[in-house]
Amino acid sequence: MTKFAVLSDIHSNVFALDAVVNHAKSQGVTQFINLGDILYGPIAPKETYQYLFTLNAITISGNQDRQIYQATPEEIESNPTMAFILDELGQAPLEWMKQLPFDLQITNDIYACHGTPTSDLVYLLDNIESGKPEVRADQEIIALLGGISSPMILCGHTHMPRCVELSTGQMVINPGSVGLQAYRDEEPVIHAMQNYSSQASYVTLSKHIGGERHVGDKWDIAFHRVSYDVSQAIDAAQQRGRTDWVQCLRTGRC
Repeated sequence: MTKFAVLSDIHSNVFALDAVVNHAKSQGVTQFINLGDILYGPIAPKETYQYLFTLNAITISGNQDRQIYQATPEEIESNPTMAFILDELGQAPLEWMKQLPFDLQITNDIYACHGTPTSDLVYLLDNIESGKPEVRADQEIIALLGGISSPMILCGHTHMPRCVELSTGQMVINPGSVGLQAYRDEEPVIHAMQNYSSQASYVTLSKHIGGERHVGDKWDIAFHRVSYDVSQAIDAAQQRGRTDWVQCLRTGRC
């Protein structure tokens, strides 16, 4: 029986990634699933890229993976973090990111996307019109799925761990973020995503053989919070002048 570890939003934090991988292996995980936003961040993009190759993870693209290889000269000049990432990575990681699928039917049961099935910028589970995340209404989530009928839906992007059961019987899982527990964004409205902890987040999934038809009875779903030496990530962010990341990494607040 395959036991999956579902990771998302690593954001170049190889220190958190290493802790999560070691924890997952201790839980008997045999396959890693990576939901994107992998290398963007002021911490260790090249080391993160190299580490991932040891995992043989099933990987899809996130919006900030795409934004790295699509960055214009003007965007690079105005964004020192992007300039650092591109300078450190070199060409091979960019080519790797370009070939990552937008979404993926992993098994007959499991479908994965970063944001929604049609956009890597839209939050599938969270409405942020109030400036903070609130879980969307059942029918709104179903509409955003656009006819995807897999019983287990995996998504990332928000950094917020979620397990939402729909009226269709489907389960939607967001594992939270491996590498960054809080952030602030101005699009589509100003909002803050905060987990109030420095610990890395991920999910394990394992399927019951011969279980009930109901998806909740067929799968064991476990959310994990993993401590790691966050000071290493903080030091890297400080070296790149990202005091905003220092606060988010240390406290899970922004």
